[in-house]
Amino acid sequence: MNKRVLVTGGCGFIGRHLTRELLDNGYQVRVLDSLIDQVHGGTEAQLDPRVELFQGDVRDAMVVRPALIDIDMVVHLAAEVGVGQSMYEIARYVGANDLGTAVLLEEIARTQISRIVVASSMSVYGEGLYEDSQGRLHNNVRRNVFQIGPGAWEPLDQQGQPLSPVATDEEKPVDLASIYALTKYAQERAVMIFAEAYRREAVALRLFNVFGPGQALSNPYTGVLANFASRLAAGQPPMIFEDGRQRRDFVHVRDVARAFRLALEKQQASGHVINIGSGVSWSVAEVARLLAEAMNVPEIAPEILGKARAGDIRNCFADISKARELLGYQPQHPLDGSLGELAAWVREAGGTDRGPEMRRQLEERGLVS
Repeated sequence: MNKRVLVTGGCGFIGRHLTRELLDNGYQVRVLDSLIDQVHGGTEAQLDPRVELFQGDVRDAMVVRPALIDIDMVVHLAAEVGVGQSMYEIARYVGANDLGTAVLLEEIARTQISRIVVASSMSVYGEGLYEDSQGRLHNNVRRNVFQIGPGAWEPLDQQGQPLSPVATDEEKPVDLASIYALTKYAQERAVMIFAEAYRREAVALRLFNVFGPGQALSNPYTGVLANFASRLAAGQPPMIFEDGRQRRDFVHVRDVARAFRLALEKQQASGHVINIGSGVSWSVAEVARLLAEAMNVPEIAPEILGKARAGDIRNCFADISKARELLGYQPQHPLDGSLGELAAWVREAGGTDRGPEMRRQLEERGLVS
């Protein structure tokens, strides 16, 4: 009999790609999703008709309990997403992410569900891993919020010397720089602690910057590439905090969906926290320019704001050695080969540019300096 998987948050960007990945590989799929407007805007209609949809809030045990009936494994994606918004809608993020996970786990405890895979985030690292001019690694770097500014964006060592970012592996200690990061780490640890206590199998995937067709273009907190695309589609320059040289790892959503399937299947992954990225770093300004070229508006240069946003980090990109070893994971959709596909989807999908609204919300609360 085919395995039955419940995907919480399965109507979201990653969730829709994951449901297709699971269906294509012989799984039966049920989705539990609250279908909030900021994230979805009617995208539940894009679900494969073979998916069984339960609409409701993961914090409601009376919704979660029937959704778990006859389920073998769970992928827990349901969460509020976005560093910036988490810094002023704190109760919303803690409630949805942490209380939601707690309710889900209490209900799983009533069942015989064998494996849980939870979506964590690269944000739990805070700053990524760095090395100094002598090649010594620094795993506890944090910028002084009172000193960040033009000409002083990069982290320094204790002697005031510049540090160079290197790929971040799972051994790097967490350093929670935002409410969003705090809630994602709480989700991750709650699942792992629960699994050990109840003798279940669990895997946590720390996702880096996920991109691809299907992102919510009208949600300014959904991801940097979707934000840039919405701005460019409206003929406006992408807005970039700091100086644009901060480096990130962009991983295609289809690679992420495959990683989740592998995390359900690979016995050796149980009990592990695993990075899921591309293993390649890009500067944010460079990505904005590449996307403008892909969207045939190369003359629209990004707007470099020269301001820092509370909760943001400077550099973080993935070491994916563990994913290769435990999951057999290998990225197949590199950023520079996938922007044409993204541009074509943006032209078809459209979207509302809400970047200025996001910036206003942050500035009104003193969260941009």
